[in-house]
Amino acid sequence: MINRVVLTGRLTKDLELKYTQNGTAVARFTLAVSRQYKNKQTGERETDFISCEVWRQPAENLAKYAGKGSLIGVDGRIQTSHYTDRDGKEVYRTDVRIDSFALLSYRNNDANQSEQTGNYQANVNFNAPQEQSNLPPYGGMYANGTPANDAINGQTIDRMETHQPADITDLPF
Repeated sequence: MINRVVLTGRLTKDLELKYTQNGTAVARFTLAVSRQYKNKQTGERETDFISCEVWRQPAENLAKYAGKGSLIGVDGRIQTSHYTDRDGKEVYRTDVRIDSFALLSYRNNDANQSEQTGNYQANVNFNAPQEQSNLPPYGGMYANGTPANDAINGQTIDRMETHQPADITDLPF
């Protein structure tokens, strides 16, 4: 059986990091994911709001580096659960249990600056094994700050322009 979910969307609010009684970190959040097609009547893309949860160190990392409006990619699985609330009513939940995530943009703690993406380490996968490479990251700089020589057979390679995401104030939440 296959139970795999891969989503890219924006956080609807800042994560609230909580800890269980035995000290395990957990964060629940909602991810706004735009549909691929447009509504025939309105001509606009509809958005799904997906309930997600992440545990342990990835929960702490996501809470630290991502906030409302951050664009993230997640990989996980659908998980259902149920419990009895204080009124004795059965409550059923369906969440995406996150196994790994990638920050496609990150929270900027300086309120006077806009969200940062592009040549900074904005695409960070906190759960993937780190690979060692002598190649420079996108942006043409080695870790020591020296520019990379982007040439193959003596010909210079032009870099693509950095994609700038839509302004987070345009989000419907």
